[in-house]
Amino acid sequence: MKVTVGKGSCGIAAGAGEVYSMLSGAVAEAGLNCPVTVTGCIGACYLEPIVNVEYDDGQKRIYVKVDADGAAAILAALKGDASRENGYLIPNEDLSNINFQTRIALKNCGLIDPENIDEYIGAGGYKASEKCVKEMLPEQVIEEIKISGLCGRGGAGFPAWFKWNAARTSPGGIKYIICNADEGDPGAFMDRAVIEGDPHALIEGMIIAAYAIGYTGGAENSGVSSKTEGIVYVRAEYPLAIVRLENALKQARDKGMLGENIFGTDFSFDIRIKAGAGAFVCGEETALIASLEGERGMPRLKPPFPAQRGYWQKPSNINNVETYANVPWIIRNGGMAFAAIGTENAKGTKVFALTGKIAKGGLVEVPMGRTIREVVYGVGGGIKQPPVKANAQGGEVRKLKAVQMGGPSGGCIPAELLDTKIEYKTLMATGAIMGSGGMVVMDDTTCMVDMARYFLDFTCKESCGKCTHCRIGNRRMLEILDRICDGKGRDGDIELLTELAQEIKDGSLCALGQSAPNPVLTTIRYFRNEYEDHIINKKCTAHSCKPLIKYVISTEKCTGCTLCAKKCPVNTIEGELKSPHKIIQQNCIKCGKCKDVCRFNAVMAD
Repeated sequence: MKVTVGKGSCGIAAGAGEVYSMLSGAVAEAGLNCPVTVTGCIGACYLEPIVNVEYDDGQKRIYVKVDADGAAAILAALKGDASRENGYLIPNEDLSNINFQTRIALKNCGLIDPENIDEYIGAGGYKASEKCVKEMLPEQVIEEIKISGLCGRGGAGFPAWFKWNAARTSPGGIKYIICNADEGDPGAFMDRAVIEGDPHALIEGMIIAAYAIGYTGGAENSGVSSKTEGIVYVRAEYPLAIVRLENALKQARDKGMLGENIFGTDFSFDIRIKAGAGAFVCGEETALIASLEGERGMPRLKPPFPAQRGYWQKPSNINNVETYANVPWIIRNGGMAFAAIGTENAKGTKVFALTGKIAKGGLVEVPMGRTIREVVYGVGGGIKQPPVKANAQGGEVRKLKAVQMGGPSGGCIPAELLDTKIEYKTLMATGAIMGSGGMVVMDDTTCMVDMARYFLDFTCKESCGKCTHCRIGNRRMLEILDRICDGKGRDGDIELLTELAQEIKDGSLCALGQSAPNPVLTTIRYFRNEYEDHIINKKCTAHSCKPLIKYVISTEKCTGCTLCAKKCPVNTIEGELKSPHKIIQQNCIKCGKCKDVCRFNAVMAD
């Protein structure tokens, strides 16, 4: 038997550390011959803590939302008493959602111990890199990546083979393989999950890239001096990912997969970690390079491109975690197998982080070409509904309003476009982008003007300040949005926002500035009526902007239970027991507490 506890960041936050300690101690105390190990996130973050039990006969049981009682039930089942486990077994529907996916980058996440290299090797790990180093020429490796159609998963969707080939053909005795793990989009955690759950997939992908780009050894090139180094630029806010990656690098060196004479050949390559300070702009590759060199993270003009002159002016290849994690699978199974997944214009799979008002949040990996609707409803379970209040006369049903894709650089796709296919060009036609894979779901309580303001506030704070258009233009746009949300919008504000947005896109140096207006432009495009309501009618239809909200109590529905008056933090609700209550408007701070606690839906936002 074997017990595995999901100890990714999401699992630990949900209490997996305590569950692991309880099970480890209890199993040892009971004298069971049953190792208790850890794994990363399998993607179903909403079900954490998750515990997998594999029996000697091959039977597998998955337990979800495990607490102290759940740990006790699992221990009882290990001893032969399964009477208490049903409340913790994964529902068939949720298991189907996991099986619905096509997992390549997430192939091992949630299944193997990320702290044990032998489990990765047992799952076929490092066979692809060994094949490349021993059996293939670098040009053949690049050709296989070209056949696969793999594009960068960091946002731009640029063909990976083209960047690899450009770096290979650039002259230089020293070349660098850099992984961009500076995942800064709000609501995105794909790269973190891969490093936490399967760090060796990243390492192996970088080994293959290093061989393809920098290897110049062999008999025909004897005497040629070549050195290739690898760097993983990871956010310092990912402590667990850093610890597991450091452990994986040490294990790979000990096994001869990194360092000198990899796999007994003359090919040498090693990787080090650089912890970034969390600047969003360092996701742009030239800003990332500047940060690596000890400078302030600020983009520079291109060309020259990093493949020509990158880190320390040497040829450098930069891909993100998910891109590298796909590479071993491609080499093992062939470029044609990867190209057979997805569509003509977008090959392979894509990992998304489902967050926001979603019933089943977490990670999902699906083939390119699936629709947004299939992901949101087929895997995510649709909109998360509020709990039904006791004694309520009918419950409030939330409806999907929009999906934000591409993070602060992306756009809001309305509900009527949910059947849009997940492809680079198709998403760009909506005004959004694929981005690194953030998918933030919003319901009808979300104010789209306020949502645009949120993302623009983020990019204003994260701008490096180098470009006047980005530094000042975005600030002026944010000031206009602030006015609109405060009920002080003016006629012509929508046109002014549109004009400023286009100027900023045209005049900014890097993708941060060029794409910063996208959330504003898409919300104006699809939700112009909400802007007009704010400006003309001084109303927020989503009841989100506090200055535009007025809470009132229905005299027909109010039973005089006094609960709202008791919970009001400023004592601005008056009324006698069993008589309708009233809100004194001039004292109301619009916190919404009265509406939240009312069991009869008597409090309404006007």
